[in-house]
Amino acid sequence: MTVLIITHSDDNESVALVADSIRKRGGNSFRFDTDKFPTEVQLVAHYGETHERFSLADGGETLDLRDVSAVWHRRLNVAGRLPGEMDAQLRRAALGESRATIMGMLASLRVFRMDAEQSIRRAENKQLQIQMARESGLDTPRTLITNDPEAVRAFARTCERGMITKMLSSFAIYEDGAEKVVFTNPVAAEDLNDLDGLRLCPMAFQEQVSKHLELRVTIVGRRVLAAAIDSQASARAAHDWRRDGVRLIDAWQPYTLPPAVEEKLLSLMDYFELNYGAADLIVTPEGRHVFLEVNPSGEFFWLERHPGLPISEAIADVLLGLSERRGKG
Repeated sequence: MTVLIITHSDDNESVALVADSIRKRGGNSFRFDTDKFPTEVQLVAHYGETHERFSLADGGETLDLRDVSAVWHRRLNVAGRLPGEMDAQLRRAALGESRATIMGMLASLRVFRMDAEQSIRRAENKQLQIQMARESGLDTPRTLITNDPEAVRAFARTCERGMITKMLSSFAIYEDGAEKVVFTNPVAAEDLNDLDGLRLCPMAFQEQVSKHLELRVTIVGRRVLAAAIDSQASARAAHDWRRDGVRLIDAWQPYTLPPAVEEKLLSLMDYFELNYGAADLIVTPEGRHVFLEVNPSGEFFWLERHPGLPISEAIADVLLGLSERRGKG
């Protein structure tokens, strides 16, 4: 059995962890760094009169795509190494053709995949997540998504504990070559006087939820692996643990979810037809488990170190068909 791992050359240790778990279970894996196509990786899709031939070649290693039994769709950066000095129009054309080639190759593989790209893209819709989480019975914060300043001010008046703001998509701003990630931030009273920027870019606002712990819940197939962090132990991490994530990386502890919450998360994954998802929740001082979001391609590598959750093993089991899968993948 051979698992095709779709990623890019700058990906982290998660790929090696899963590849090692696959090897230990008697399987094989082939890492396809999509940024190296078409400049360094060669793909052949030959449709002859009586036969078909499909292969990927990276350096001295060649994969017969007919040997692939499963695909781990982790990261995409197709044509990321195209020369920057190319003519802009030609570069756009090369990017489009390269992506069409790779997506066509992936679509033609009649194998299990974790997960289908259409399922991943659909699940990335945060508004749909909130809607379906509520229908699954999960506790969610009251949320407003808008570009209307007056709607924000009216919503703020109903948030007795305060209000936070966050983006619906993941991105960073670069200044002087430095990456600045946009984290979750509290909204101060004076901020409500200057909301003109909403007319250029909508934002999401939520009632502030009191935190006892923050959870990262990794769902792989039917397995639910949870870890907790006391983000309130750090002033920088109070509103978003990622802001002080490096310093807190050794502080994560295993956590046992209430069975009812676990079942509701599995129900949400069933709806999105996902075999993998990294969900963020808050545990309030009163013991409520409040769902924030699920990332269908969320990171997990640090949880393998602390508190030692066997996530890569769970991923390998699903990819090799050794544990229960959700849908066709």
